[in-house]
Amino acid sequence: MGTLLAAGLRLREWRHDVRFERATAGPAHAQTTALRTLLQRNARTAFGREHGFGAIRTPAEYRRAVPLRDYEGFRPYVRRIVTGEPAVLTAEPVTAFATTSGTTAEPKLVPVTASWLAHMAGLVRLWMLRAQRDHPTLLDRAMLTIVSPAVEGRTPTGLPFGALSGLLQRGLPSSVQRAQAVPYAAHLIADCEARAFVLLRLALARAVSVIGTPNPTTLIRLAEVARQHADGLLRAIHDGTLGIPWPAVHEERDWDAGAVRRTLAARLAPDPDRARVLASAARQGGALRLHDAWPELALIGCWLGGHAGYHARRLPADYGDVPLRDLGLVASEGRLTLPLIDGSAAGVLAIDAGFYEFIPEEAMDGGAPPILLAHELEVGRRYDIVLSGANGLYRYDLNDIVEVRGYYRRTPLVAFVRKGRDMTSITGEKLHLNHVRAAVRAAEDATRVEVWQFRLIPDVETCRYDLLVEARGAGLDAIGAEAFARAVDEALGRINVEYAAKRRSRRLGPPRLCVMRAGWAERQCQAAFARGRREVQHKWPAIQPAWDRESRGEVVRIWEERAG
Repeated sequence: MGTLLAAGLRLREWRHDVRFERATAGPAHAQTTALRTLLQRNARTAFGREHGFGAIRTPAEYRRAVPLRDYEGFRPYVRRIVTGEPAVLTAEPVTAFATTSGTTAEPKLVPVTASWLAHMAGLVRLWMLRAQRDHPTLLDRAMLTIVSPAVEGRTPTGLPFGALSGLLQRGLPSSVQRAQAVPYAAHLIADCEARAFVLLRLALARAVSVIGTPNPTTLIRLAEVARQHADGLLRAIHDGTLGIPWPAVHEERDWDAGAVRRTLAARLAPDPDRARVLASAARQGGALRLHDAWPELALIGCWLGGHAGYHARRLPADYGDVPLRDLGLVASEGRLTLPLIDGSAAGVLAIDAGFYEFIPEEAMDGGAPPILLAHELEVGRRYDIVLSGANGLYRYDLNDIVEVRGYYRRTPLVAFVRKGRDMTSITGEKLHLNHVRAAVRAAEDATRVEVWQFRLIPDVETCRYDLLVEARGAGLDAIGAEAFARAVDEALGRINVEYAAKRRSRRLGPPRLCVMRAGWAERQCQAAFARGRREVQHKWPAIQPAWDRESRGEVVRIWEERAG
């Protein structure tokens, strides 16, 4: 099976590989072509007519005609698509929406067209082709790919919305579907604990040679479940059972509860020999460890940049000395990079997959920041990335900060560093300042405590946030503080769908409330002024997007101040 898959992959993708290599040798030409194609195809859309796509010839003209927007600038157009209006952002019909959290309580619905989705799938295959060249045994055994449901609901006009990862997984060729250690149906299990158990129950019954999922915290959680539920997992493999009562599922048009159950039941043949091998490894190692269960594992694909990189460094403890390769700068809005080597967060810009512009990090808060193109970037500099893609997002500010780490041929290698303005993320939850403000206000209403000032700081080591609060008066005693923290946690779950998902799966812990002494905020401001910050320019940092050990030390000092 592995030899056939590898041969089929090479046969299918060799032309794509050649085009990609050619594009990286001439990024300016590739980007001009990508922009011209995008504008020509969508000139007759509502957005294209409003912004004169038919008359635009150069990137400079494009900048002048189309202002930068975040998602809220596109939401009115998306609402028109939701009501059934055709050709709003794309000439091609929208077939689905990819969902993710935005800067408000209303999630983002990112348009998906058939050709755009096919292009994203092609980049996944190209990643696999390059990885297989470097790791020839990559496809010799089963593949463990962990995704989210493709359909989490439908618009009033019947268009599905859900996770881009699920949409891509559901569209895999049948030969690749058979090579999956876990069928797509298993990802539709609603309860996070039950889903993790079933994923392991099915995957442990197979020899696995490659694992792919964006967040390394997902893999850390799987390893914890393996240790905690080893007896139940091994018994289920031995007996050919699921190991737990049949769980509830997210139903999709082609996947009702019966279809999911039949698909999973087909994978549940008794396997006493496999159970004995796993039990022996568990006895020798003192626990069921996944590097013993899958000695054939050749590569793990997951994010290595930003906060995820910290968690990725914890994977060898459970998965052994297996090479790690970044999956690329991947968001619901698109796939922007193609990593080519192991152990690096950097990937070559997918130069023919979209049109990209860059704002230097230091100029992000300026009124008219300079805009650079891909071939104009400098190694070692950081930029905010602006995306234009075939899914109808034009000059879309992704609010991701990337760093240029070098060049592949003549195209920059960029690595994700952190979220941008007023946003932070530990494990993909993407908390915006608006979310935190709304959650604090909700907690004030729920507990009748009035907050004077607050600051949210990520604690990447423990996968939770420190919420520093200075209250008016003495409203936050020990009991009140616990209630306030719980109210903030619950409100964030209501406001941000990604935060709720990460909390349910235990990849993210509850926020830890630190009640600051009276005058804390004023002392922080005075310290900033003493360092030379002008009072009229001072902006209270209510949310800290980045994390490092120096930041952690600052939190410790603040805790000590509170105790003092």
